[in-house]
Amino acid sequence: MKKILLGCATVMVSMGVAIAAHHGSQSIEAQLTRAAVGDHRSDKHIARNVYRHPAETLAFFGLQPDMTVVEISPGGSGWYTEILAPVLREHGRYVAGSYDPQSGSDYYRRNAARYLDKLAAAPEIYSEVEVAIFEPPDKLDTVPPGTADMVLTFRNTHNWMRRGQAEAAYQAFYRMLRDGGTLGVVQHRAPAGSTTDPGRGYLTEAEVIAVAEKAGFRLDARSEVNANPEDTADHPEGVWTLPPSLRLGETDREKYQAIGESDRMTLRFVK
Repeated sequence: MKKILLGCATVMVSMGVAIAAHHGSQSIEAQLTRAAVGDHRSDKHIARNVYRHPAETLAFFGLQPDMTVVEISPGGSGWYTEILAPVLREHGRYVAGSYDPQSGSDYYRRNAARYLDKLAAAPEIYSEVEVAIFEPPDKLDTVPPGTADMVLTFRNTHNWMRRGQAEAAYQAFYRMLRDGGTLGVVQHRAPAGSTTDPGRGYLTEAEVIAVAEKAGFRLDARSEVNANPEDTADHPEGVWTLPPSLRLGETDREKYQAIGESDRMTLRFVK
């Protein structure tokens, strides 16, 4: 695993945090709910809880505060990092599989820098976060084999499918996990049996399950916690027609805002 340095030190510094101090005997869902509405989160990010259901989603995946958890591609904003980092801070381990700051892609470099800046700006929340590289097709060894209890990825699989990297990515997840470990996947969902174009963001459940099973995983459970029956998945600009992107600008804006964010599958796999 290659850790990314922030200045002269990694983003692992021991500091207290108010959120963690309140965990104590709280249930995991209560801890997650508290983190999801914490003062460290922006109003904009909190507003998306209604579509992303983070506490319910992570509880469904079986998250526990003493786990080693790898989140793949947290993005520049670190939306789920804001919830996972404080919950895992005291007794667990949170590893962000992020882009390489020296990537050949300008987009990847910018997002890697944005993510590291976010962590550095709030050490009271993020000082225990470990940042390692995950950038298919070559940089896949985010943690040593068999050391993760849980691997999570949110709305990323279509990108790997589009680039022909999905099989390599899911094989890497399988290697990271211990026997019996969990892979949690959230992905924009196309109707069953439909023909999909990963470049539009939507995949069928069957497509995602197939790539996971090919890597060796067993589907353990599905949840409809992130379902949106109002999403027909056939919009002019794909999933980015909907909030928060609203790629059509003012054209039919009220219509797409009324639909809300995309319909999403929520799948739990076991190694």
